[in-house]
Amino acid sequence: MSLVHELEKTGNWLFRRRSWLPVAVLVLAVVYLFIANRSVIYFNYTWEIICILISVAGELLRSYTVGHVPRNTSGRNVTDQLADELNTTGIYSVVRHPLYVGNFLMWFGPVLFLRSVWCVIIFILAYWIYYERIIFAEEQYLRRKFGEAYDAWALRVKAVIPGFRHCRKPDLPFSLKNALKREYNSIVNLFLVFALLDLFRNIAVTGKVYIEPLYATLLVAAIVFWSVIRYLVKRTKFLHVAGR
Repeated sequence: MSLVHELEKTGNWLFRRRSWLPVAVLVLAVVYLFIANRSVIYFNYTWEIICILISVAGELLRSYTVGHVPRNTSGRNVTDQLADELNTTGIYSVVRHPLYVGNFLMWFGPVLFLRSVWCVIIFILAYWIYYERIIFAEEQYLRRKFGEAYDAWALRVKAVIPGFRHCRKPDLPFSLKNALKREYNSIVNLFLVFALLDLFRNIAVTGKVYIEPLYATLLVAAIVFWSVIRYLVKRTKFLHVAGR
């Protein structure tokens, strides 16, 4: 098997299992909390607000992206690559893979929570290796499907480094309903991860089972939000947007 085909095969395999990466990061982070220097990981309100804001920025980028795209693009499909059309305007005229950039920021926050330079370095390298192959497989699929249109777009727009030289207005207006429908699980998961890290940090540092009020409040608010959106998605058509 040629290297190109091997990379594509590996990328497709990782694509179907990309939801495992957050679980692996969380498990390793919890393990680290029990071996870290306790004086380093004590609760620090300012630092942890910064971590949360970085993750929220990633989620906002994801929400902005999916709020502008049509149906069957930028999806959460977990089996095969899927794209009925090529997104090249809006955020996709700035960076080719905004969702993966958003994912990075979302998980960079919890990694910074650990306050370890080595954890940051390991995470960046692991994320790079993991998603580089997924991106390779995705771009092979897009190149075969859209041909010269894809090559012309890829020539103008970098994969993960934003550039605003060729920025174009989105073809579709932003749909908050579509963003909520597609991202509500990610939002609650984000605050659940921080709450779990805080819980295990407190167990490791003090031996007591509790969650700081900051994280408890955010988690409760996120669960209420998730419950409302979940009901609207499953029981009503309130969040349905034609063609999205």
